[in-house]
Amino acid sequence: EGRETRLRVVLRVRPLTCTETRRGDQRVVHSLGDGAVHVSAARHDATFGFSAVFDAGASQEAVFEGSGMRQLVELAIDGFSCTVFAFGQTGSGKTYTLMGPLAQSDTQPASPALLGLMQRSFTCLLEQSRSRGSDLALSASYLEIYNEQIRDLLSPGPPCALPLRWSKTRGFYVENQLSVEFESLEAIVSLLLQGSQRRRTSAHALNRHSSRSHALLTIHVRSRAHHPPTWVLQAGACPGKQGTLCFVDLAGSERVKETGSSGELSVEANSINRSLLALGHCISLLAKPRGKRTHIPYRDSKLTRLLARSLGGSGITLMVACISPSSRCLSETLSTLHYASRARRVTTRP
Repeated sequence: EGRETRLRVVLRVRPLTCTETRRGDQRVVHSLGDGAVHVSAARHDATFGFSAVFDAGASQEAVFEGSGMRQLVELAIDGFSCTVFAFGQTGSGKTYTLMGPLAQSDTQPASPALLGLMQRSFTCLLEQSRSRGSDLALSASYLEIYNEQIRDLLSPGPPCALPLRWSKTRGFYVENQLSVEFESLEAIVSLLLQGSQRRRTSAHALNRHSSRSHALLTIHVRSRAHHPPTWVLQAGACPGKQGTLCFVDLAGSERVKETGSSGELSVEANSINRSLLALGHCISLLAKPRGKRTHIPYRDSKLTRLLARSLGGSGITLMVACISPSSRCLSETLSTLHYASRARRVTTRP
């Protein structure tokens, strides 16, 4: 607590797709082992280091165990505010890493081996809460930021925009968002799938099911102390810890011309790119030593406002950078790698 900790950044390289193989794309990203990855292509020869690298053969379980996700769940139970976010080019495997296959629903669950970081974390959270025998109250809220508007993915009816407020005690928060309590794995997975189906996705040249919004699923973990002393009850205080575990699925970064987007789709792409740029800008400034930091412009986008605490403040953050190994995606892959290695220098004080 209060010690400077660096952002933990891990890299996942997805396999080449059938289309890429048929097209004859070259594999330009190679894992060197021990957290290092090498990019070799015409005029590009660079090596990057991360906390861990998962290459094409890594299973979903290996990513969960090797990324430090289990520790994040335990820290959230201990009252810390924890965030994991997946970022990278459209089609690089962010949603798959977080949730598993897209075609799952309540009636068609995914095979257990393919489940993503979210479902594995829920299982771990519920197991921990049973084994600790502590009285944990769990609830979830699920939002998306689409075209700079915040929408609740859990409230019934058509999604309406919610206001983002600021207060001295809470920092930035979303007013009137729905928070739903849950006690079982089925209940939270059902909330996740229900919310995900309401998320804005559309097909374009790079991805048939491209997420066109940033989605934030937050699990609130409140532990109530057993048998508090009488004076605590008389003082009206509620002892116990409150932690959060927030999963952020960022919309894909991409060049508008490569997605073939026009009209409304290009407005979406521009607003996605603008908020990712604001996030990148905050990360660059946060990566400077504390003494040399200037003002961090969190107010530049709704996304950076909502992530302000986990990035620059008192949170513990895990970043999962997802890339394609294909020669065709080289420029986007390099920009993700540069972005991710910059993020490794950011420190927070949980």
